[in-house]
This record gives sequence, C-alpha cells and structure tokens, in this order.
Amino acid sequence: MSILIPIALGIGIIFYQYNKFSEVQINEIIGYFKNANYFYVVLALFTGFIGNALRAYRWKYMIHHLGYESNFHNNFMAVNIGYLLNLTVPKSGEISRALIVTKYNNIPFDKGFGTIVAERIIDLFFLLFFMLLAVVLQFKIVKEFIIDKIPLQLIVILFLIGSASFVVFLLIYNYSKLKIVALFKEKISGLKEGLLSIIHMKDKWNFIFQTILIWFSYLITYFIATKVITETSSLSVGAIITCFVVGSIAIAFTNSGFGAYPFLTSKVLLFYFIAEPAGTAFGWIIWTSQMLLVLILGLISFLLLPLLNRK
Repeated sequence: MSILIPIALGIGIIFYQYNKFSEVQINEIIGYFKNANYFYVVLALFTGFIGNALRAYRWKYMIHHLGYESNFHNNFMAVNIGYLLNLTVPKSGEISRALIVTKYNNIPFDKGFGTIVAERIIDLFFLLFFMLLAVVLQFKIVKEFIIDKIPLQLIVILFLIGSASFVVFLLIYNYSKLKIVALFKEKISGLKEGLLSIIHMKDKWNFIFQTILIWFSYLITYFIATKVITETSSLSVGAIITCFVVGSIAIAFTNSGFGAYPFLTSKVLLFYFIAEPAGTAFGWIIWTSQMLLVLILGLISFLLLPLLNRK
C-alpha cells in the first residue's frame, strides 16, 4: 500500500490536471518541450550532481564522530541508490543508505540510520528557513496560494489529531512493557547517538558549512532551470525562492513528486502571470530531467558498489 497509494495519487493528479486542458493547450505544452533550452537542463543536472556529492561528503563528519569510517565513493553511491529507491517506496532510500554502510563499512545500522535522521532534521530546518524567507519576500503570493486555500477548521482538526497521537505515543513509549516497545527503545538509543553527533561532533562547523553549500546548490539548480523556457527566465529572486519551496513540499506528496511537482509548480506560477500550460511544461521538464539524473546515478551506483568493494 505504501507503494501503490502515492503512485495512484500522482496518477490521479495527472488525470485531473490534463482533463482540464484543451487540445490547443496540450499542443502548447508539447511545444514548450520542443523549444526548451536544453543547455540549461544539462547545466542544472550538473549542479544537481554536485549537490549529491556534497551530501555524500557531509555524511562523513557524523560517521567519523561515531568512531567509524566510510569512504567517499561508498557514501556517494549510497546517496544515489537512496534517491533511486525513494522513487519506488517513499523514505526507503534512507533505510538503504544505512544498510549499505552497514554491509560495506561495518557501521551498526541503528547508528548509521541515526546520522541520516539527523541529516533530515537539519535539512528540515533549512527548508523551514526558506519557507520563512518566501513568506517574508512574497507574503501576498504565499497567503493567496496556501493560507487562503486551507480551511481553518481543517487546520484545527489536523492539529488536534496530531496532538492526541503524540500523547498516546508518549504514554505507550514510557509505560508499555511489550517486547516490541522494548526493541523500539533499544533502536532509539542508537538513533539518539546519531542525532546528538551533530551537536557534539568536532567538525560541526564544517558540517554546517557543507549543509549551506548543499542548499545553495539546490537553489542554484532551480535558478538555472528557470532559464529553460522564456516565460520563467525573468522570475524575481523572491518568486524563485517561493517556487523552489513549493516544489520541495510537492516532493513529499507522492513518490519524489510524481504528478504533484508539475501540478503545484504550475499553480504557484499562475500568481506570477505565467499561463498554466507554460508552468506545467516547466514543472515536467525540471522533474523529468532530475529524475533521469536520479535513475542514471542510481543504476550506475548499483553496478559499481559491489565491484568497488570486492575485498
């Protein structure tokens, strides 16, 4: 179900969006694909590749702090394979990354996985920073796109459900004697060590600097991608950050943003007076090119990983 539901949601979004387009609009979308400047697509893929390499390089700081070593090429291939597997089962890539360094570098799974969770938490803070920056720079657009679209009643209901679920989880975690809870606590202890590795690590400032570089590479990748079609080539910095944030959120809805990324991208671009066919084509060009990069790097890494670790 964890595989089928996101895929079904993505397919549903695609059908919903394209059923609204006329034949003329569909031909417009095809025209944008034909006339796109693919030099900028290739350049954006290159900066995306750099982002993957930076993420692999950053990972070594937390692993080293825990007293283990993992070479760069293993880290890089683990990151690539993780992104590839996320196309099938959401978040399975994080598990695969930990399994790879467990197998090839003898790093305990719970500690390796803890470092990955720590990465994601830090990345979440950076995403929240960009969200706040988008709100500050483009408050009117963000308000119209998000706040005005979500009923207050729904927000309250979700908050109450989330709060109640959190309280139940704490009660079970603290007072339950079930074996499965005890096993969960044992795994959590390893995760805690990984999470705390950022605070106590010797190279924490290098880690933070690498994180800034990673997110800068993501933003630069998006900026370059806006040059692919004429309609998006003159977007302001505030508009680029807003679209970048919306795209990052869209990735969480379905398998790496399948269907959701082009749809939400086209919707937010409407506020910048870019017609939906152009916005949809732009979203699909970015998404398909990045997923092609994920596919190529992931498959190459699958082949090379055992060959480079024959010993």
